[in-house]
Amino acid sequence: MDAATSPVRVERHGPVGVVVIDHAPVNALSKGVRQGLRDAVGALGADPGVSAIVLSGGPGRFIAGADIREMSLPPDDPLLPDVIAAIDALDKPVVAAIDGAALGGGCEVALACDLRIASPKALVGLTETRLGIIPGAGGTQRIARLVGIADAIALVCEGRILKAQDALGLGLLDEVVDGDLIAVAVARAPQAAKRRLSERAVPEGDAAREEAAAAAALKGAKGLPAIAEAVRVVRAARGTAFAAGLADERATFLALRESLEAKALRHLFFAEREAGKVPGLEGAAARVLKQAAVIGAGTMGAGIAVALADAGLPVTLVERDAAAAEAGLARVRGLYERPVKSGRLSQAEADKRLAAITATSDWQALADADLVVEAAFEDMAVKADIFGRLDAVAKPGAVLASNTSYLDLDAIAAATSRPQDVVGLHFFAPANVMKLLEVVRGKATAPDVLATALALAKRMGKQPVVAGNCDGFIGNRIYAVYRRHAEYMVEDGATPEEVDAALEAYGFAMGVFAVSDMSGLDIGHAMRKRRAATRDPAERYVVIADALVEAGRLGRKTGAGWYAYDAAGGKSADPAVAEAVAAARRAAGIAPRAFTAGQIQRRLLAVMANEGAKALGEGIALRASDIDLAFVNGYGFPRLKGGPMFAADEMGLAAVLAEMEAAHAAGGAGSEPAPLLVELARSGGRFATWTR
Repeated sequence: MDAATSPVRVERHGPVGVVVIDHAPVNALSKGVRQGLRDAVGALGADPGVSAIVLSGGPGRFIAGADIREMSLPPDDPLLPDVIAAIDALDKPVVAAIDGAALGGGCEVALACDLRIASPKALVGLTETRLGIIPGAGGTQRIARLVGIADAIALVCEGRILKAQDALGLGLLDEVVDGDLIAVAVARAPQAAKRRLSERAVPEGDAAREEAAAAAALKGAKGLPAIAEAVRVVRAARGTAFAAGLADERATFLALRESLEAKALRHLFFAEREAGKVPGLEGAAARVLKQAAVIGAGTMGAGIAVALADAGLPVTLVERDAAAAEAGLARVRGLYERPVKSGRLSQAEADKRLAAITATSDWQALADADLVVEAAFEDMAVKADIFGRLDAVAKPGAVLASNTSYLDLDAIAAATSRPQDVVGLHFFAPANVMKLLEVVRGKATAPDVLATALALAKRMGKQPVVAGNCDGFIGNRIYAVYRRHAEYMVEDGATPEEVDAALEAYGFAMGVFAVSDMSGLDIGHAMRKRRAATRDPAERYVVIADALVEAGRLGRKTGAGWYAYDAAGGKSADPAVAEAVAAARRAAGIAPRAFTAGQIQRRLLAVMANEGAKALGEGIALRASDIDLAFVNGYGFPRLKGGPMFAADEMGLAAVLAEMEAAHAAGGAGSEPAPLLVELARSGGRFATWTR
């Protein structure tokens, strides 16, 4: 590679050669970086005037890992194991100067060095299992020899990212220094001894501790094959020659890289980075947010207030009267008590965040807010009244957000004189925990308001997905169809328990009926009543859920819904539900038939993907991967399946279309195959590569 174009350069500091990687933004190990490293190491190793070598990623960086874009391509020389082997083989001491992230392959490079010196802001970790693979360039074998089997299992299987002091405590780093990191590394390098981990024996460990670490990793695997393989490969480091361990690790890495789970996780990795790219926002600067307010201090409003306070914003909670305001503040205190009790948050930090949240019934307190989030009852008249009152008190330029999950955002914005300042911020319960934030763009939403919403999502650590305005937006629109077809299958012969069991076998933490019980059957009932006037009479309607609500069965909160619940919260099938189902079948003249788990899974995946295709075709969703992000982060769709659109691509869109034709026959109006699905199925296309 031409030295002038290489992302790697060499600087001389007397007898020390400093190899500097400069490949924005994070020094990913692309082909150019690997080749540049190999060439620089080779040249310095052969130079008799060089006594030691320092590897640096430049100010604030080291190597953040592999270039994920290359993972779906055939391996290309020089391979990372070969580059690392060249570092390991050097007779001259090599010092890693880590001033940022040394993750994945970057950590493997550092482990091949003889000394690892870092700044306090360094981050170190073998994070490959987060992408469904294991380290493939010696990471499992060297980390086992450095920290022992038990700690190596935990570090690799959890994909843990350690701060500098924690990494120092475990022995991954040799020194953490303030000041000029390169100067310290250059000074240490000539005196450093060769300390090849490849020549070190695995330390004797505590067998019980190692067994506990393996058991904990396997228990937390959640269906990810890479975890069991990581445990196996790490444990094999003891009693296996280093070269044989490397060969086993590499073969396992390559096999896992081709697994469906790894492909799904790579898909989501890129989806997260694409989600914030919104046409029309080029050059739009986010508005400055210094003060926030939330209208409504119920369960959702309290959670939103906590999410905002956790992001460093002072928050004013506004309620209808002083008693409701105080009750809202009590909910906020309760939300902070849980992480303090579990040790995830210190009492001092909880007190600091609590102090940033005040509650009042005085609407004038909204006058200073740069952002106001309405979190009131899901009723158009209520929300329109709130926005009309808000219009009179909010300062010019304030962002006015609604947490509506279904309602017409444009109708809400029409209650104000400034619809350009209105945006949907659909949080998911619990709002302070759930990662998804559906950002709804109205027809008048200004670009800088949308940019502000995306910046706020990042500040809160949430995953934004931009949606257009329609009933239910992206997530709840698709979820409503998913739930409706689950009910069709129950009326046609499946039991709620069979549907839920099939979904859990697919990878959902909870089935659709258990979720309905948890959120409350009255929620869906209210939505169906709202839709009743506009529902197509040719759409099949199942009355079972309505019958349960009319019988007072609202789910967990009443001790009965689709299931019966005991005092401890355990659920069981209920004969009363079976009778309600049988009565609905008799009234509809349906002879029940059996469904296999596979049939249930294919039908529900197809209807989700089909409704997603309609949202894409209408421009409600910008890209298929946004739909996948919404369902993985907000609706419990299994990450290892990549989301409904990715899973539909893997199923084959011709098979999805055939399933949708059967679903249309079962469901009537509203279940028609989407034009986009028909087009792609007939042309051999995929949702992943479709663009508008």
